[in-house]
Amino acid sequence: MDIPSRVKTWLGRRLLARAQRSNVDLTKLPMVPDSLIMPLQRNGLDPVPALAEMRETAPVSKLTRLFGMNVWVVTGHEATRTVLANTSDFSNDIRPLVGGSQESSDRYIGGLGFTDPPEHTRLRKILTPEFTMRRLDRLKPTIKRIVETQLDVLEAKGPVVDLVEHFAAPIPFLVICELLGLPDEDRAGFQALGHARFDVSGGGIGTLGAVSESREFLLEVVRKQRRDPGEGLLGKIVEERGTDLDELDLAGLADGVFTGGFETSASMIALGALALLQQPASFALLRDNDDSVDSVVEELLRYLSVVQISFPRFAKQDMVLYGNKITAGDVVVCSLSGANRDAALGDAMEGFNPLRPAVAHFAFGHGFHRCIGAELARMELRSAYPALVRRFPRMSLAVDPATLTFRKLSIVYGVEALPVDLG
Repeated sequence: MDIPSRVKTWLGRRLLARAQRSNVDLTKLPMVPDSLIMPLQRNGLDPVPALAEMRETAPVSKLTRLFGMNVWVVTGHEATRTVLANTSDFSNDIRPLVGGSQESSDRYIGGLGFTDPPEHTRLRKILTPEFTMRRLDRLKPTIKRIVETQLDVLEAKGPVVDLVEHFAAPIPFLVICELLGLPDEDRAGFQALGHARFDVSGGGIGTLGAVSESREFLLEVVRKQRRDPGEGLLGKIVEERGTDLDELDLAGLADGVFTGGFETSASMIALGALALLQQPASFALLRDNDDSVDSVVEELLRYLSVVQISFPRFAKQDMVLYGNKITAGDVVVCSLSGANRDAALGDAMEGFNPLRPAVAHFAFGHGFHRCIGAELARMELRSAYPALVRRFPRMSLAVDPATLTFRKLSIVYGVEALPVDLG
């Protein structure tokens, strides 16, 4: 159903007024309530059983009530597709809940995932041409070079080495730096911004504080690019569209690329390596069979679902969603890890099986806010995994898996360190 612009404006004003009357400001939230934690919890690589139990009971469930708003979680595959594709009844604009407005300096807080049309549409159109397969093909030699360099680093530091520090994290970080055209002197500060953005253990204060710090850093990067455009994506946009875009626009674009391309891919490479090390048959399949690469990567994306939940959606109006009465202003979050293991997709979806028929997963989201860098991430994974298992065919975990430390409360799930013996 298309909503006329005047109705959308009215709804937006009502929601903002409601937030202001209720004194809703997520930056004031000192910690995440226990009732909201469950979709972010895991046992090793697997979501906690309570998530599957919730999905079997109903595809949409109420988690809690917070600041006068109901918070709902979607765990079913079909229901997740429905919600993520619905831009008429839901908004992604988080600004009323963090004290911002379209006119304020926070108007692109957190990147494209927290904006609605027309801002999102305008900015995404600038990035989309740069992320087509034809444009991305030019990065294949760069990705291969970076992967091979990090393999050399592993070999030099082995035989026991941390795969996160020396392989999983550097690859997407260096690829994003090359893509954006970040000079060497800015890269250390850029890297430090990754994990804190997705860690919700500090509540709204910590998470939104990390986003604010990220925005300030990126604004300074943009100012440098305006003075001296580089050869990367930012420099190109400055030269071609600089007069049409202000610094916040450009910082928002950089933020979208960074948010979607660094921490997520780093976690995927590390957790994917762990999954392969725990499944010798899959490790051998990838090592010995070139034709298996695509199926292994897609199954790892589905099985791991490192981005555990979607960007929150805010109901624009009262509605009924899979039998539940949703009130205007309610928050709806999709559990991507839950939806990707829905039994409706096939047999034994809680397990990892690269030989299963391909299924439509939500590792990159779905619909209007689907990750714009999905194909770039796939390119990195298709390069990194085979190169790793072929360079070190006798690689094994150097510690008991039970001693590994995983992120406890992070939207992007990951392992802090992954010590391996290169063999």
